[in-house]
Amino acid sequence: MRIDKFLWCVRYYKTRSIATKACKKGQIKVNGSVVKPSRDVYATDNIELRKDQIIYQLTVNDLPPNRVGAKLVDIYRTDTTPKEAFEAKQLLKYSKDYYRKKGTGRPTKKDRRDIDGYYEEE
Repeated sequence: MRIDKFLWCVRYYKTRSIATKACKKGQIKVNGSVVKPSRDVYATDNIELRKDQIIYQLTVNDLPPNRVGAKLVDIYRTDTTPKEAFEAKQLLKYSKDYYRKKGTGRPTKKDRRDIDGYYEEE
């Protein structure tokens, strides 16, 4: 089974074309080497994929006949991703606390005056 189809079947990507693009960008490695989307994957292969700034590591247990439900995914793969990868994403999320909430746009005149007043006091 092709690597892009496998990753789509075990629900790492929403569509097969997104999985194909990830392969072309070099975000997917099989047994330590970057692969093309047409690379066949077999049982006991180790896959490493980068998605959302997390490097997932998984081992292929078996090949699914087609896309499987979320509850059945663990039959076909074993996730060996270290916990530190998920903790690093949480830290990154907290480091992006900005002055303004996301989507509020440019600072208003009042906001600029407050910022200028803050800098003048120091």
